[in-house]
Amino acid sequence: MKIVNRPWGHFNQFVKNKKCTVKILEIKPKQELSLQYHRKRKEIWYFLTDGYVQIGLEKKKVKKGELIVIKKRVAHRVFSKDKKVVWLEISVGKFRERDEVRIEDKYGRAR
Repeated sequence: MKIVNRPWGHFNQFVKNKKCTVKILEIKPKQELSLQYHRKRKEIWYFLTDGYVQIGLEKKKVKKGELIVIKKRVAHRVFSKDKKVVWLEISVGKFRERDEVRIEDKYGRAR
């Protein structure tokens, strides 16, 4: 297992291979991921706590136990309000950080 820190929190990476990547991510209160999309992979999110997501232009609350599938090329992000958000993420397809296209990022990482 590999632990990776980010400005918004951290993730534990359990599997990374040619077919899929499996992580558990945790966002600190009042933080958010960048609004991003992927050209070559889809993501499956299973929420371990309540949280908030943006898929395309729609923002909504998600409940613990909810499953969301993000298709390739669809803008998405997870964000928190007053409590941390934790979820399991399975990426299916070619996993490369260069495949991540950041549209908006409050930490200055958009490209």
